Amino acid sequence: MAKSSRPLENRPAGTSVDEMTPMDFAPVAADVAERADAAFVTHVTWALERTPGMSCRVTPELVLADSGLACDTFNFICRSRLTPAAAWGAAKEALAYFAGVERPFSWWVGPADQPALLGTILEALGLERAETELAMALALETLPESLPSVPGLVVRRVRTGEDLETLARLSAANWTPPDPDVLTFYRRTATALLDPSSPLWLYLGCADGEAVATAEAAVAGGTVALFNISTVERFRGRGIGSRMTWQPLCDARAAGCDLGVLQAAEAGIGLYRRLGFRAFGGITEYKPSPGKHFGATVEMDRRESTRT
Repeated sequence: MAKSSRPLENRPAGTSVDEMTPMDFAPVAADVAERADAAFVTHVTWALERTPGMSCRVTPELVLADSGLACDTFNFICRSRLTPAAAWGAAKEALAYFAGVERPFSWWVGPADQPALLGTILEALGLERAETELAMALALETLPESLPSVPGLVVRRVRTGEDLETLARLSAANWTPPDPDVLTFYRRTATALLDPSSPLWLYLGCADGEAVATAEAAVAGGTVALFNISTVERFRGRGIGSRMTWQPLCDARAAGCDLGVLQAAEAGIGLYRRLGFRAFGGITEYKPSPGKHFGATVEMDRRESTRT
């Protein structure tokens, strides 16, 4: 990737993620996007593959994860490596699966996904852009050895059913009202998530004994990917988010990982930059358009859908 002439740190204030172009992204090693996708696949499939009532389809061309819940938070299509000629049919087949089981889902499209016109194909098939977040990466050798302490804060791995229930409740509370499907997901996948061999590491942050923050990490092939970094609103602004980000990265480095990646919403970009993360692309979430059957046949120039 060519070096950006307008690094993110110099972007005008107020520039949104959706307004950024490839010129705004920092140069990274060629395999970073591939490694990030591999860790994301671990994040969305590992527990599902080991939990009754949940299923995944993992092929070299596409990944589909179905939690069995009527909740698009845990139902995904991702890591597309489709040829231009095969993309239209494969996308229709994947969308038809979720139409058949009548469950909501999200399709995530990132820097390494193929073909280049995948987003156009998805929109033609009835999906719409929901949001775009930054894909960010950090060479763990550059991770700070320590951070300023946060008085009263203890960050620990989730290793018991009680801690997992606490994390589930904090996570569900990110929705208003709290999402019961989030609670159901963590309860059903508890055996897999609490397995000592699990590559999914969960964390709780407790301030003076009160659980106030969460973080999750997926470890795959020397890469650690972070998700669900969240702090209860009244405890924000104290440095807790930085500690919840740093701790799993520190643990992963100690375990031999050399790359950290994450998806950053606009509110968290500054925090992640201060830890050394740099953006290398955008990740766009697509969802079915309200009131439109996403498996429907639509008029589209097929030649346009198969261009490289």
